[in-house]
Amino acid sequence: MASPETDVEKSAAIAVAKDTTAKSITAASDDTTHDHASPKSGLRVPAFLIKINDFLESLSGFEARGIMRVLPHERDPPSTMADAQVFLLWFGANISVNNLAVALLGPLLFNLGFLDCAMCAVFGAVLGSFSTAYMSIWGPVSGNRTMVVCRYFMGYWPSKIPCALNIVLMIGYITLSYIIAGQMLSAVSGGNLTIVVGIVVCAIICWAIAVFGMKVFHQYERFAWLPQILVLFTLIGCAGPYFDTSSQSIGDKPTIAANRLSYLSLCLYVPNSWAAAASDFYVYYPENTRKRKIFLLTLAGLWTSFTLVYMLGIGLATGVANHESWAEANAISTGALIVAGFSPLKGFGLFCSTIVALGIIANSIPGLYSAGIGCQVLGRYPKMVPRWVWSTFLGVIQMVLALAGREHLFMLFQNFLALMGYWVEFMIFIVALEHILFRRHKGFDWSKWEDKKYLPVGWAALAAFLFGWLGAVLGMYQTWHTGPLATLAGVSDVGVWVGCGFALVTFPPLRWLELKYVGR
Repeated sequence: MASPETDVEKSAAIAVAKDTTAKSITAASDDTTHDHASPKSGLRVPAFLIKINDFLESLSGFEARGIMRVLPHERDPPSTMADAQVFLLWFGANISVNNLAVALLGPLLFNLGFLDCAMCAVFGAVLGSFSTAYMSIWGPVSGNRTMVVCRYFMGYWPSKIPCALNIVLMIGYITLSYIIAGQMLSAVSGGNLTIVVGIVVCAIICWAIAVFGMKVFHQYERFAWLPQILVLFTLIGCAGPYFDTSSQSIGDKPTIAANRLSYLSLCLYVPNSWAAAASDFYVYYPENTRKRKIFLLTLAGLWTSFTLVYMLGIGLATGVANHESWAEANAISTGALIVAGFSPLKGFGLFCSTIVALGIIANSIPGLYSAGIGCQVLGRYPKMVPRWVWSTFLGVIQMVLALAGREHLFMLFQNFLALMGYWVEFMIFIVALEHILFRRHKGFDWSKWEDKKYLPVGWAALAAFLFGWLGAVLGMYQTWHTGPLATLAGVSDVGVWVGCGFALVTFPPLRWLELKYVGR
């Protein structure tokens, strides 16, 4: 991810932002081929909102740009630090406690041994990271956000479906992060600090950074990983002796095989979920940035971070069966278990637990930022609402959901988000097929990001996306639904694999027919 060291994004966008916000919230022309919206008619904005918007845009480092394309001459110059930032963003954002909590489910829910969990976690992480790394390459070359890029592959209207799903996905993951952080901060205080206070503190910090936008966001992510990595290695040192690396998987061979596949899929979903936002953070990179460099740095940042926290989570989970105090802590909450891992360090362990809990801020900021951008992609009127307003609105929603779900809805959120993980792979398969089979030599005109006469109609993409969901329903294994194909697979979650197969088979012939009879 580039780290803007100048306010070039403000100078390029502030005139448009002020015109569209201070004068009116307007509907952009449906057929415009320009990079900026052209107001026709609009809704009057209250004077106090105009003053707030003007004040925020006058602050140094505040990003005024929304979804408008970043033109080649507006990009930041290449630098070694910018290249390093690509790795640091993904590494720092994902060595967080919420990802560690996912790994606990291998031994505790699927009854898998340490070796089985480790293999599933490592390979699941790399598969999910490949998807996000592939989607990240479109940011520099296009200057467009991920869900705007998606219009070139799925069409103007069908692309709004994954855009809406991505907003829900980001809200859900951040909600889970707030809950876990609240649990940890409560456990650190011995119950004197309620989960509510912890959730509110994390939500406010995350909102403040996301509202300012790319420059402050980059600066925070550049250094946030350092204290996290230090305390995580401290956790390995003090909790490692209690890890049961010789634990074995429980069940007969078909059951173990089914549980392996389900856990592998779960470990894939989380890094894969970033794919729908991956391009958002590279739009300020030079247009000629090598795709291979962005791909490999993104892959390395994601894979190393997820592998580290997955292995640490697996180790903690294997120790629950043999360590009574860990078992008691796990019965209270996931956050309490992680705090118990630091218990040999006494007071310093509580300090380390606090640092780990606050690490979810680095993980949540990119999601909140991307969800706010996604709201602008949904339509003409949402596009005219400033990005910081959407970030504020979504930040409130996430905090309310975390407060409501802190006691009873945690497992519901987990199952819901596992379901939400399916669609990202369907979208990626459609993008890859369109790229390789139909656009490899034709290329794209990235300036026509709102021109519906240029963009694909999207019938083929929509049909393939829906067929993918059909496959997911047939193959999913969730607490509230088990598909027939999941039963045939030994009660294993094969939803993402079946769904991708359906999308892979249906898109090419449908797209060929669409090009033949529609022409675009």
